[in-house]
This record gives sequence, C-alpha cells and structure tokens, in this order.
Amino acid sequence: MSSIVNISGYKFISIVNPGSLRPRLRNACLKLGLKGTILVSPEGISIFLAGSRHSIDDFLVLLRDDERFSTMEFKESFNDKQPFNRLLVRLKKEIIAFDFLLDPSKHKGRYLDPKVLKTWLDEGRDLVLLDTRNDYEVEIGSFAKALTPPMKSFKDFKQVVEDLDPSLKEKTIVTFCTGGVRCEKAGPYMESQGFKEVYQIEGGILKYFEKCGGAYWNGECFVFDQRVSLDPALQPGKRCLCYRCRHPLSPEDKQSKEYIEDVSCPYCSGGKLPQGASNELTTGCG
Repeated sequence: MSSIVNISGYKFISIVNPGSLRPRLRNACLKLGLKGTILVSPEGISIFLAGSRHSIDDFLVLLRDDERFSTMEFKESFNDKQPFNRLLVRLKKEIIAFDFLLDPSKHKGRYLDPKVLKTWLDEGRDLVLLDTRNDYEVEIGSFAKALTPPMKSFKDFKQVVEDLDPSLKEKTIVTFCTGGVRCEKAGPYMESQGFKEVYQIEGGILKYFEKCGGAYWNGECFVFDQRVSLDPALQPGKRCLCYRCRHPLSPEDKQSKEYIEDVSCPYCSGGKLPQGASNELTTGCG
C-alpha cells in the first residue's frame, strides 16, 4: 500500500485575525511531520498537505475542532513518496488572487456533481466546458472540446470573460479547475457579467477523476507538488519540471536536443524564462 496520504481542500469563510491561526496550524504540522502548503487569508483557508495516515488524521481532528472548519471537506490521493520538500504556512490577502471585489462565502456559485456532468456529456447536452487554469496546466490535459482561453494567471480571467462570445451568456457554462478553488470566484464573476447559467464541477478535476475516471478527459492533470501531474486514476503521471524554468515537461520534451538535465529545456533554451508552474516546487527531471 502507498504510505503517503495527500489531502487538498479549501474553505471560503471570514477569518477576522488570520495571523493568529498561522502559528497554531504550523506548529501542529511540524509536530506531526507534515509537509505542504497552507494559505491563510481574511477570506478563508487553502490546504495542501502530505504525510502518514495517522498524522493526516490527527491534523484533521485538530482542524475540525475549530468550529469554522468543522465541515471542511478534503480530497485524498496516495503515493509512495512525500511530494513536498518542506512546510509553508503563509498569510495571504486572498486564497486566490483575482483583482475584483468578490466574497465567495457570500456569493456562492452553483455546484455540479461530477457524475451529473458525465451524464450530461453522455446525453450530448448542449453545454460549454470552460477551463479556468493557466496555460501550462492546460498543455498537460483538459476535457475534450473544452474552451481553453490563454491565461498566464487567474488574474487574466476577467479579460477572458470580456473576450468571450456574447452568445455564450445564454448557454449552460460549466467551469473547472484542479480542485475547485478558482471556480469559486470564476462562476459568481461570470454571473455578475450577465452569464445566466454557470456551474462549477464540485471538487474540481480531481473529484471528477475520483468519481468518473478519465471519461471525456484527454491527458493528465497538473498538480502543485513534486508529482507534477496525476492521471485519471489519481496516480502520478509522466511529467516532470524543468529545473531552470519550472515548465512541465513530457517524455517527448526530454528527447529534444534543447533539453539538458538541470540546465535547459525546449521552453527556456533560448534564454527566455517562461512563467513557470510554481515556485514552491524544487524537483527537476533527473
């Protein structure tokens, strides 16, 4: 059996003094030997942690002792190696930066169970799948026939919405991202701009994989840890990161003459450093 449990979850809720929560969470994780990233902000909390089953369970008991997080849900996956190099517990202005005044705890979007989405796709229902992730994530995989507008960061989403065909305001839109957190802002923002029926996949791509496997999905899903990508069976995929520019690389990329281990890849060999996947990751492609 895999010895490492990976959990990811978030909750949008008003936190009056987020600074007081940070040391308690950090000390608990250090005591339990957990690694990963926790973001604490006035708008809520986002958690990505990995460790032993016992340590994860103990952390969840401690977290849920706080009434604010007693119903917080997490997605789990499993692997043999610790996917994080260290523990980071950070204070942020927002869980996900989006330069628009929007409180997801008060402006809830509409959730769509992954199994219901698959049923809709099986039926050929008239809908539009809209990918809200960054370019380098989309390169690795996405839903078949999804709209994948170019984005360097989620802050670009406002421009994406502005550029969408106005006729889509009358369509059924289903937004999706890795775990759902970006869509918590994407859906309500689209509705504020006149889109009449916007859903988000409840639990994001990873929950869809858990419930529906790879149906209608092409490729893998980027994740922000050393696994780099997961396949629809929630197992580590075939990607790695360029040590220099942090761009995800496929096995084919590594065959390029421009790929030199720990030096360059096809995306940065000319000297230009593209926006990488995450500066939290330090693993390369050894």
